Amino acid sequence: MTNLFEVSAGRLRPVAKASLATEDQIETWVAEDPAILGLDVLIIGRQITIDNRGRLDLLGLDASGDLVILELKRDRTPREIVAQILDYASWAVMLHTRDIHDIANAYLSKPLPAAFRDRFDRSLPETLNGDHQLVIIASELDPTTTRIVDYLYDRYDMAINTALFRVFQDGERQLLATDWQLDPEEVEERSAAKVKAPWTGYWYVNVGESEHRSWEDMRRHGFIAAGNGRLYSGKLEQLSVGDKIFAYQKGRGYVGYGEVTAPAVMVKDFVNDTGSLLSADLVQPNLAHDMDDVDLAEYAVGVNWIKAIPLAEAKTFRGVFANQNVVCKLRDAATLEFLSNALGVPLVST
Repeated sequence: MTNLFEVSAGRLRPVAKASLATEDQIETWVAEDPAILGLDVLIIGRQITIDNRGRLDLLGLDASGDLVILELKRDRTPREIVAQILDYASWAVMLHTRDIHDIANAYLSKPLPAAFRDRFDRSLPETLNGDHQLVIIASELDPTTTRIVDYLYDRYDMAINTALFRVFQDGERQLLATDWQLDPEEVEERSAAKVKAPWTGYWYVNVGESEHRSWEDMRRHGFIAAGNGRLYSGKLEQLSVGDKIFAYQKGRGYVGYGEVTAPAVMVKDFVNDTGSLLSADLVQPNLAHDMDDVDLAEYAVGVNWIKAIPLAEAKTFRGVFANQNVVCKLRDAATLEFLSNALGVPLVST
C-alpha cells in the first residue's frame, strides 16, 4: 500500500487518499506521457477496435521496436482484465511491420519513422514486433490479479506487469503516485533474455544537457548526473563501482567511456579526489538546484573517464543504439563494436 506524507517542521503529516472523477484521466495522462509510469514508450494507438475482442486502451512501441500493450483495469474483475490483455496479446503477436505502421500513422500527427526518431533519437528498426510486453494499469492491486500476474511471470517468463497509481488530496492539490507490482527492470531483463542478444556487460548512460547539468562538467570533474525527480535520478542506482559505461548525448552521439568509481549520491554529498563537487568551478552551477530535496535534487555517480570527448566530436552512425533511459544495459553488438573503434576503447571480456 502506498502512503504519502508531507514533511513539515521536522514532523510527518499524512496526505489523505482520494480518487479521480474518472479513471479515463489516467489513460489520457499515460497516452500523453508514458514516463509517468516509468515507461520509455512511444504510444502509437489508443482505443483500437479489434474485431470480436473489444477496444484496446493503448498500444506502444519501445526503443527496440517491440510492442507494449497497456490496458486500464477500470471496473472489470481480475480474471476479466487478465483474460482481456492476453487476448489482445494473441492479436498483437500476429501484427506485421506494415500493420504497425498503419496503426501508428492513423494515430500519430507525423509518420511513424519521424515520431520514433523524436522519441528515441534513433532510426526505426526495419522489422517491428519481435516481442511484446503487457501492462495492466490499476488503482488497486487485488490478490487475484497479483497471483495471476506472478504466475505468468514466474512460470512462463511472460513480460507482464501491473502499474499502480494512487491519488491523494492535499487541500486543493491532487497528487498522483505510481508504483509497480513487479520490478519492471527485472521483468524486461528476464523477458529479453529469451529473444534478444545477451548483455554485453557494458552500460548505456544518457548524459543529456539541460538547465541543470552540463556534459563539460561531467567529463572535467568525473561524474554523471540525473535528477529533477526520482523517476530519473533513481535509475543511477543501477550502477555499481567497477561498472563500465558508455555515455550518450541525445541528438549528437556517444561522448565518453569510463568506469564507475562511486555509487549515486545527492550532488551536495558528492566528493572526489579534487574535493566537493559544489565547490568546483562548474559550467552549469544550477546542478545544485533543490539540493536539499531528496525527490527533486540532482544525483551524481562518480566516473573515471577513460575516454571523454567534447559534444562537437560525438560519435554516431545510422542505427546506433540510443534511447531515453538514463541507464540501461547495452546489448547492441554493432554499437559496441563501433564505439570500440570510434573511441579507441579495447573491449574486455565481461
